[in-house]
Amino acid sequence: MKFLTCFCVAVFSVALNASAMDRWVALSMIESGDNDYAVGTAGEISRYQIKPEFWPGGDPSNAYAALATARQIMHARVEAFEHTHGRSPSDFEFYILWNAPGQVNHPRAVVQARARRFENLIQKTGSPQYAGLALIRREN
Repeated sequence: MKFLTCFCVAVFSVALNASAMDRWVALSMIESGDNDYAVGTAGEISRYQIKPEFWPGGDPSNAYAALATARQIMHARVEAFEHTHGRSPSDFEFYILWNAPGQVNHPRAVVQARARRFENLIQKTGSPQYAGLALIRREN
């Protein structure tokens, strides 16, 4: 039954995301090229290039752990954005919230360029093979 539930969730998610790439997949692609072992110049770790001070511990090369940490970080940032702006962030703003949250209202040119790349990945690339990755969890 658990397998069937996970399978149905994954298939449903693929149907919803067939024409667009998931934000988390796009973020991983831009930040590290989907490299679970990437280490940035400032010591950022995991496929999402999370700063060490935000990493709660555990294995940063574990894609599920990295995704959970990235989601936790972004939850507070998105919530604050929604409170301030009265709406959810666009894909462009989502990337800025990830990369340079202090610049969300006035991003510098380099951050804008990366945010446009992120936005383009989401809007123009279909990625059903990755859709639903975050939804499938092992249950003990």
